[in-house]
Amino acid sequence: MEKQKFDLVIMGGGLAGLSAGVRACELGLSVALVEKGETDQYPCNSRFSGGVLHLAFQNIKDPANQLAKAISEATDHHADPELVMALSIESERCVKWLQQQGARFIRAGQVIWQQWIMAPPRPISPGMDWKGRGPDVTLRTLMETFRKKGGQVFLGCEVTDFLRDGERCMGFQATHQGQEKHFEGTATLLADGGFQANLALLKAHIAPQPHQVLQRGAGNAMGDGMRLAQSMGAATSSLDAFYGHVLCQQAFSNPKLWPYPQLDELATSGVVVNPKAQRVIDEGRGGVYIANQLAHRENPLDCHVIFDQAIWDGPGKTSRIPANPLLLSAGATVLKGDTLDELAQKMGLPAPALTQTIGHYNQAVQKQQTSELNPPRSHHKLTPMPLVKAPFYALPICAGITYTTGGLLIDSHARVLRENKVPIQGLYAAGSVVGGIEGGPNASYVGGLMKALILGILAAEDVAKTKIEPTSKTSMSFHHHEV
Repeated sequence: MEKQKFDLVIMGGGLAGLSAGVRACELGLSVALVEKGETDQYPCNSRFSGGVLHLAFQNIKDPANQLAKAISEATDHHADPELVMALSIESERCVKWLQQQGARFIRAGQVIWQQWIMAPPRPISPGMDWKGRGPDVTLRTLMETFRKKGGQVFLGCEVTDFLRDGERCMGFQATHQGQEKHFEGTATLLADGGFQANLALLKAHIAPQPHQVLQRGAGNAMGDGMRLAQSMGAATSSLDAFYGHVLCQQAFSNPKLWPYPQLDELATSGVVVNPKAQRVIDEGRGGVYIANQLAHRENPLDCHVIFDQAIWDGPGKTSRIPANPLLLSAGATVLKGDTLDELAQKMGLPAPALTQTIGHYNQAVQKQQTSELNPPRSHHKLTPMPLVKAPFYALPICAGITYTTGGLLIDSHARVLRENKVPIQGLYAAGSVVGGIEGGPNASYVGGLMKALILGILAAEDVAKTKIEPTSKTSMSFHHHEV
């Protein structure tokens, strides 16, 4: 059995793991990065993402207090205040650091949250198109820099357990090329993502029928890091929420329909109905919330979104990768009727019930009384639109899951915490394995790439800081945030 010892060992090679690895090497640490993908372009959510760096749909260069306010409001004040401040204070510095490593960015006009898009950008097209796009290029650039700075990469390597010294984490054991290998580390960083690809965990915490929830990302995060940390007494947030979007149900059989176009704008402007033609979700809470509510249903595939021509020509065209016309060009079947009765017939729903549901909804919108509907239709985030302009449209919908938002509790230095808030010695976490920021009762979303980038850098800096002897002289510089 082979053994190697490092200052920092990292589990997972997405944006969190690579950012931590490069930063740690900059600070003079010896680093090993272990990734279960077998080639340099291994699949991961960071690589497949849209590449937009934002915090709660704000520009990351906004003042820290403004960003903190936006994050707190976006999460209905459920996010850990200490982590909110860390993200807000460190955002601009970390993105500039990423630029210094060779990452390139473009901006999308004056759209507030699209001022930092990894270049080259993703095309305005349906389906999956990631090779040579900004996130892929950025990760490959970071990997090249990591190796040049002395970091060691072990691909096709699967972590099986931690190495421990009492209550301290001392690295991990893994299988590599059929052999057991020990990666001993003064510090260990978990950056292997959430547990969205683990159907047993999804069933236990999120979806009664997990196979009916579409994997919208790489689909390979099994929650191994979280499970191992829990075996050492790590605390977790609530695990019942995820970041994802509303997708066309045909995406299960048509790969051109995921991860884009998403149907959030149609669902949040229109109505979502069950097989009895009844509304069942507060559409005003946003697409991520709707996707979560679909996944929670006993039958996640029994709902339709209904919208009219005004929505199809309005919000249906406004997203970065719009449903109109990309659904049609990708081969989706959009149901259409000149009347609600005709639409109901094509949907296989009771026409009187659908007419009544839409009639009550339109009346509530007109009288600005949507909060009195059952379920209520909130309007503090998204303004409801009446469904009055023929023709009318419908699509069977499903939940597309990108990453789980519940996970390990950490402090502002990315140290994994026990239930009593005491850090587990030697153990850090960054990216989607972390909880306490996103999620919550309304499935809030803040920004996965920024969460990965900032926490990865903060983890590396804390490992380096704790290694320095108090009397040593060094030119290392660290950024400290007040929380």
